Amino acid sequence: MILFLKAIFLIWCLVTLLWIWSVCITNASIVDIFWGVGFVVVNTFYVFHLDKIEPRNIVLSVLVAIWGLRLAIYLAFRNIGKGEDFRYQEFRKNYGEKRYWWLSYFQVFLLQGVLILIVSLPLFGVHYGGFSGELFWLDYIAILIWTIGFIFEAGGDYQLYRFKKKQKNKGEILKTGLWKYTRHPNYFGDTFVWWSYAMFSIAAGGYWQIIGAIVMTLLIIKVSGVALLEKTLHNTKPKYKEYVAKTNSFFPWFPKK
Repeated sequence: MILFLKAIFLIWCLVTLLWIWSVCITNASIVDIFWGVGFVVVNTFYVFHLDKIEPRNIVLSVLVAIWGLRLAIYLAFRNIGKGEDFRYQEFRKNYGEKRYWWLSYFQVFLLQGVLILIVSLPLFGVHYGGFSGELFWLDYIAILIWTIGFIFEAGGDYQLYRFKKKQKNKGEILKTGLWKYTRHPNYFGDTFVWWSYAMFSIAAGGYWQIIGAIVMTLLIIKVSGVALLEKTLHNTKPKYKEYVAKTNSFFPWFPKK
């Protein structure tokens, strides 16, 4: 419990510093880049306090680092130089510039810090679950699930980036590659990645900590991921309805005829 309190303090310090920077540059969307990095930081913090580092600790740390840093680099490459994300611009418009600079601390930065700590609970479960750190069959299934999830998430992001890069595709819908089988391959992949961490946690004896994967799944499907994006695309892209009629929303499957 003391270690978790220390992790809370660490994340609080980091998001506060990040918020101060965002106020200086008038851009709250830099917090998005920190999302992946935050999990790498928390996981590294937990590993640093272990008395003994075993195979499961090493495997998880490598996977978390690959996932978190890949996401951070991708979002940095996509967002830097493009101005503040439309979501935060809308918040500024609604609350007013004079109020939003301090409201953003609670609405955006502290909220993201709290979510990082909750969602990362499976990582805590892996390192402090109480079982042996040697790998067994459940760990190998978790590695397989992580690999599938990472392919969908990173592959979906890459395909979407290449699609948007071409001027002729402006206003069009990506329907090829992984996007042929699910309207949100990146979100599906992200969910799979977090359930792989939950499986690692169960293998280590950390059972209740899988609540982090449950929260992440609900965030992706019901709150800030699929639900929000679907609403936006329905309003901005007339051709999206046809895509919806043929393609699964979340779980990959062959297109409907």
